Amino acid sequence: MTDKPLQAQKEAADLFDRVANLSPKTDAQRFMQTEALRLLAGLGDTRLLLNEQARGSISWPFLVVLVFWLTILFVGFGLFANKNGTVITALFLGAVSVAGAIFLIVELNRPYGGVMQISIEPIRNAWLQMSR
Repeated sequence: MTDKPLQAQKEAADLFDRVANLSPKTDAQRFMQTEALRLLAGLGDTRLLLNEQARGSISWPFLVVLVFWLTILFVGFGLFANKNGTVITALFLGAVSVAGAIFLIVELNRPYGGVMQISIEPIRNAWLQMSR
C-alpha cells in the first residue's frame, strides 16, 4: 500500500519537473512557463503550510494548567459565595461560558479535524484538475 502524502509529493515533483523541462519557443511561452513554475512553487508552499496548520499549535501542558487554574478559581468562588439561586446560576453560566471558549479554542486549533472542520474537497478538486 502506498503512502498518500508521499505519493502526492512525488506527483507534485514530477509535475514541476515536466513544466521545467518544457522548451518554450516564444516569449509568451517562456512567460507562461515561468508563471506556471511560480504557481507550482506557491502551491508547494501552501501545501506545506496546510500540513503545519493541520497539526495544531496549542501547548497541552498550558491547556491543562489553564483548566486546573479555572477549576480552582470557580471552586474558590463557590466556597466563599452565598448559597442562593442567583449565585449558583451566575457561577454555572460563567463555567459554561469558559468551557465553551476553551472548546472553541481547541476546535479552531485543528481546522481539518474535530467537530467543526474546514472541507478539504476544494483543494482535492483543484489538485485533480492540475494533475490532468
